[in-house]
Amino acid sequence: MFTSRRLALPALVLALGLTLTGCSAVGLNHGSAGSQAINPGPAPDTNVSGGSASTSSDIIKRQVVTTGTVVIKTPTPITAADKAASITDAAGGRVDDRNQSAATTSDPAHATLTLRIPSSRLTSALAQLKKLGTVESIAIATDDVTTKSQDLSARITALQTSITRLLALESKATSTADLITLEADIASRQGDLESLTAQQRYLNDQVSMSTIKLELLAPSAAIVKPGPPSPGSAFTAGLSGFGVFFNWLFLVLLYLLPWLVLGAVIWVGIVYFVRWRRRRRAVPPAD
Repeated sequence: MFTSRRLALPALVLALGLTLTGCSAVGLNHGSAGSQAINPGPAPDTNVSGGSASTSSDIIKRQVVTTGTVVIKTPTPITAADKAASITDAAGGRVDDRNQSAATTSDPAHATLTLRIPSSRLTSALAQLKKLGTVESIAIATDDVTTKSQDLSARITALQTSITRLLALESKATSTADLITLEADIASRQGDLESLTAQQRYLNDQVSMSTIKLELLAPSAAIVKPGPPSPGSAFTAGLSGFGVFFNWLFLVLLYLLPWLVLGAVIWVGIVYFVRWRRRRRAVPPAD
């Protein structure tokens, strides 16, 4: 009995020691796992998100209206205007307005054209237009109308949706008053829709076709300062002035002739009346 108790005590101590050793190992493993969970690891790459953001912003297509003025000097503006029209036609554009004038004694020849050129081909078309002569000036302006275009599209979509809903309500209306009200609302919204659609078409045309005002000018003739007149030219100028004077005098007399005739008739009448009064006063009264 005593021997079994002596053997059981060392066995109990050994079992207790193994149990404590296992608990320590388990605690260490949990500690290492906890430290790994706390470690945040490498930071995420922010450039990826930035790249995706820029890509999403590039999806919006910019709507730009391009206008400009080009002044070119050329010895033959009329011929250059024909070439400019041909360049515009070849680029897929059109000439909206054209004014030209041949040379006169006081003014050189000139031509003015309003060209509508596709925006995608504007650069190449301008390069060809520059070859028509000497470029005096070029001014190109752009106007970003992206926001306006998006606003028009949103308003058009909203009106179309509203009209569709009103049409559905109209088909279900049971009273005349409701029909009249719905028809009035539909007509009003359709008018607004047509107006917005026309604005959108005009804006799309301005965006797709650039407007260029082309001025073709001939070089001005050199101004020759006149020298002193010669005796012969002075005498000729005097004769010309003499003739001009009498010509105007004759014209003035012709203008005054009816008034002179009228005045003469009146004067003769007055003189005759005065003499008649004198003769009457001079006659003595009869006894």
